[in-house]
Amino acid sequence: MPRFFSSCYGEESVHIPDGFLATPVWATLDAAAAPAVVYLARRAQRGFQESQAPLLGVMGAFVFAAQMINFPVGAGTSGHLVGGALLAYTLGPAPAAVVLTAILAIQALVFQDGGILALGPNIVNMALAGVAAGYLPFYFWGRRGRRAAMFLGGMLSVLVSAALALSELLISRVPMPGTVLWISVVLFTISAVLEGAITVAVMGALEAINPNCVRHRAGGGGRVLGALASAALLLAVVGVLFASTHPDGVEKLLHIVPPNSAAWLRKAVAGLTGVALIFGACLLFGRLAARHRSA
Repeated sequence: MPRFFSSCYGEESVHIPDGFLATPVWATLDAAAAPAVVYLARRAQRGFQESQAPLLGVMGAFVFAAQMINFPVGAGTSGHLVGGALLAYTLGPAPAAVVLTAILAIQALVFQDGGILALGPNIVNMALAGVAAGYLPFYFWGRRGRRAAMFLGGMLSVLVSAALALSELLISRVPMPGTVLWISVVLFTISAVLEGAITVAVMGALEAINPNCVRHRAGGGGRVLGALASAALLLAVVGVLFASTHPDGVEKLLHIVPPNSAAWLRKAVAGLTGVALIFGACLLFGRLAARHRSA
């Protein structure tokens, strides 16, 4: 099953693959990621209600599906939504980190998207540091400049994740010519700007459906859940037809050639399978968190 799905899904990776990080780097970050995720999972239980569990599942499924849609950013390179800031605004930072961790884990274990040994570094880069960086501008300035804070948060979530990934590769002595490295920085910056714009657009659409959908006010609603679920399914089935086949920034930097595009039906099956797995995993966590809190 992993080979089948990786041939359909692998081209959408922004994660560090196995075989590039030095053993001390990935081992240290693996060891750091595990207790950090456990701690955040416990924090996510505070104030959590069982009625919020479907929102975790639907947001996780939506972000997973959105990550499948690569868009060109220039120089034969593509990018896609990471979703850390978007998850933080709708779920709160701790649940967002847990949901993004579940996404990264299923991508690595089922779809071979990102290395298994490098799962810890990818979690630290995107689910921990990326979510925190995305949430901080909204936390400090969200009341005064809401849209600007969301845009800045979306940008920072990608820039911080990219900076950490590049640093880990440099520490591991991966050959990266200076010119190629600076071009990659520019391309990551473009991806960050697009992340901010997409984040603001999605949040605007959700607030148009339900003004109380942002964390710290209400958090969801039937119309919001229906819209997100429909969007996730549409992206998984139809969106893959329009996804760019160019490598992403990390793949370009490491000279990784994405696998050939598979047939639309295979991609759709892979996407729908991933959406179902993410939804189920996040929904289960939400229900367990709510029951543990009420026990």
